[in-house]
Amino acid sequence: MKEDRALTETDTAKPLLATLRGTRQPVPPVWLMRQAGRYLPEYRALRSEKGGFLELVNDSTAAAEVTLQPIRRFGFDGAILFSDILIVPMALGQRLWFEAGEGPRLAPPITARSVLDGFTADARALDPIYETVRRVAAELPPEVTFLGFAGSPWTVATYMIAGQGSREQAEARRLAYGDSGLVAALIDRIVETTIEYLLGQISAGVEAVQLFDSWSGSLSPAQFEQWVIAPTSRIVTALRDRAPNVPVIGFPKGAGGKLAAYARETGVDAIGLDESVDPQWADTALPPGLPVQGNLDPLALVTGGSALRTAAERILAAFSSRPHIFNLGHGIQQDTPIAYVEQVLELVRGERR
Repeated sequence: MKEDRALTETDTAKPLLATLRGTRQPVPPVWLMRQAGRYLPEYRALRSEKGGFLELVNDSTAAAEVTLQPIRRFGFDGAILFSDILIVPMALGQRLWFEAGEGPRLAPPITARSVLDGFTADARALDPIYETVRRVAAELPPEVTFLGFAGSPWTVATYMIAGQGSREQAEARRLAYGDSGLVAALIDRIVETTIEYLLGQISAGVEAVQLFDSWSGSLSPAQFEQWVIAPTSRIVTALRDRAPNVPVIGFPKGAGGKLAAYARETGVDAIGLDESVDPQWADTALPPGLPVQGNLDPLALVTGGSALRTAAERILAAFSSRPHIFNLGHGIQQDTPIAYVEQVLELVRGERR
């Protein structure tokens, strides 16, 4: 739980970082999930030059440029590292590639303990990411907070088990019921690697980190406790022990009514809310003073105009008494008009014309 406190000179210099540490800002800081990406023409130009997505991620010079592009264009309060949550499976020894138009593929899928035990971990897969962090940290404006990230263990495990993305995560959920020991062993390895990965990002220059649990909403309450809350708590505890001044944002997409338990039991410093969460309910249900992030529907941003204004103002009103970072409820859509990103910044920052 965070306590609201008077603004200091340091806080006002980095409003997003100050918010994560529990200081409510006069104007909520803003960044957008997937703000570095395909809706930006400068990103599309660089992507066409560099080739595939994974090649872009592993090219530290290019990945740093992508991270910085939305900061230059919009002046967001936070920069989010350009990378992917599936870097961790690579470090664990699973082969990763991206099929054009179809998304990630991982091989071999984890269907038995022998498959998991056959992996040879290679921490060198993380080195290009750390170099990207160092390059971005050297170029960011001093008022911008640098955010690193990783996938949460359950979400990463769903890809490793299925060998690709899945809307219902049926393969992972079935395996969790049928062979919970194997899933626990996999989660343990992901937790250990994620802790070291995030600490490596912190050492290279990020100032806060976010854990993305994109598929947490598919789990029952008991499974949510086992596969989301408990592993996340382990990561947060380790980071707090070894990097105590670095805030951790938890983003359990689809958690719904389980959000309050997540906030209480994981120990995260702030909680991200997806677009399905009623902000007024969240303000009542979550611990007083806990910083929140979110939760504009990405499709409202695509639509713009009065729909965007109404949605943004409702969120701002709901969180007016607690530390709040304005963000989307999930990643920005590829077809989002640049003008509507500018509109939402004007709405939040009170620069309406």
